[in-house]
Amino acid sequence: MKYFAYGSNMCTGRLKARVPSCTVLTVASLIEHKLCFHKRSTDGSGKADAYFTGNDSDIIWGGLFEFDNSEKGELDGHEGLGYGYLEKEVQVLDPEGSSHLAFLYYADESAIDTSLRPYNWYKRFVIDGAVQHSLPDEYIAMLQKIESVPDSKPERRDINLATRC
Repeated sequence: MKYFAYGSNMCTGRLKARVPSCTVLTVASLIEHKLCFHKRSTDGSGKADAYFTGNDSDIIWGGLFEFDNSEKGELDGHEGLGYGYLEKEVQVLDPEGSSHLAFLYYADESAIDTSLRPYNWYKRFVIDGAVQHSLPDEYIAMLQKIESVPDSKPERRDINLATRC
């Protein structure tokens, strides 16, 4: 099963903690989508969304992973499939221009709140994953400019940061 991770799951360590069989295939890009952090989370923050724009100049970079189908239910649970996230199949392009069919999670329209910001620790996962997979420098620079906020619950931050890339 191929999975395109563009948010915190780009961190291989974080994804491997959720689906142990995962392996990195390549980096990939998804056109006509914009990375937004407007998906309302149960913790009150904004999570990543591959927001469809239909504009060819909008591109999201991420990691293309493969994992055993038997672990998908576990990942669905972590991602909140059906509780703010939906899934769809997309065509992503590797650096050589080859196309790959993969699935991704995206925000349900009813779970979008543009006033939200990601927590600092969540943004750190996204940036660390982008660096880990050597995404384009200008994309990493864009990620670094995203406004984030501190988590009011340090214990939640500490639990999340216990798993690193």
